[in-house]
Amino acid sequence: MSHSLSLLFYVKKSKADEHGKANIYLRLTLDGKRAECSIHRKVKLSEWNSKTQKALGNSLASQEMNREISIIRNRIYSIQQNYQRENISYTAFDLRDTYLGKDKTKKMLLEIFQEHNDEVDSLVGKDFAAGTAERYRTCKKHVAAFVKQKYKRNDIPVQEVDHKFITGLEYYLKTTRKCAHNSAIKYITNFKKIIRIAHANDWIDKDPFLHWKGKLKVVEREFLTEEEIQKIIALEFRMERLEQVRDIFIFCCFTGLAYADVKKLNRGDISTGNDGEEWIKTKRSKTDTRSNIPILPIAKTIIAKYQDNELLKEKDLVLPVLSNQKMNAYIKEIATLAGISKNLTFHLARHTFATTVTLTNGVPIESVSKMLGHTNLKTTQHYAKILDMKVSKDMAILRDKFKPKD
Repeated sequence: MSHSLSLLFYVKKSKADEHGKANIYLRLTLDGKRAECSIHRKVKLSEWNSKTQKALGNSLASQEMNREISIIRNRIYSIQQNYQRENISYTAFDLRDTYLGKDKTKKMLLEIFQEHNDEVDSLVGKDFAAGTAERYRTCKKHVAAFVKQKYKRNDIPVQEVDHKFITGLEYYLKTTRKCAHNSAIKYITNFKKIIRIAHANDWIDKDPFLHWKGKLKVVEREFLTEEEIQKIIALEFRMERLEQVRDIFIFCCFTGLAYADVKKLNRGDISTGNDGEEWIKTKRSKTDTRSNIPILPIAKTIIAKYQDNELLKEKDLVLPVLSNQKMNAYIKEIATLAGISKNLTFHLARHTFATTVTLTNGVPIESVSKMLGHTNLKTTQHYAKILDMKVSKDMAILRDKFKPKD
């Protein structure tokens, strides 16, 4: 692999000492990227020729200085030849570090990623949710495929990751992998953690994410209206599985539980509160934050419907939840039967709870945030646009009051 290497010896005039002497620095530029170091020699500014990059005059001190510069120059080119002879990929930082005797064993990008993922996997259920571990595994697969496509290699040194790599990965995710903008940005953010680990461990000199800005686009969250909820409730099924999926979906519409949380919901998560009513008190799988949710009448009816299920009793679970894939497939079938054209997913039940069931009915956003188990009120504010519907309804009532009477 051919590389364009240039060396520059120079002094920093602004850093000259009281005797007019300044350190001599070496700048290595390889394929447009720079690495610098001091050669630990000083020279008087009046005795330095910046054009020839040498000390002026024929004094013994000048001759010795110029000899040393020549030796350093030859040493750098020799190091480069060794890298090329052994067919090892290298950067300007590698040449500099080898010259300084600080050559480290190269850390490979995907090796670091795998080490991180192994650590996350071992902490699932303690510090990380299973979904987080899965997302990092998927992110690594995308990065590995990008490296294979762009570099025709199975792995690259982490030092080769730069701003161009990051923007290239983002483009790859959006085009080749067909990721939506927000999905691509989230994968890049996962990847950013790996690079930050490399930077913290001094495996790279600069953080290539320094000038990368990834902004998520605001997504309009779909939800069901009261009428659509009633359409689904009113459906009658011949297939028991469809009825179970409908019940669990409606249960989540009135509790705000996500799929992972309703799947693990056990009888011990239901208790009587200070108000004498039943509450769901559980920790969210995603964030490990506590959710306290009062059980509304329709949710209570659904719990009662399955309380004698022997299989659920054995597992101490509340509802017969299928795999996420099957739940989503069945819920789309249910939408068709109910004549609902929206792209129904199981997670849409959580959006429906936040909007139609709570915010629209005047529940304060702080209370909704607590029930949803959000760690940040800003997350809940994504749903706040629905309040416009409530304002519209409230104003309609007000208009009626102010209508002129005949």
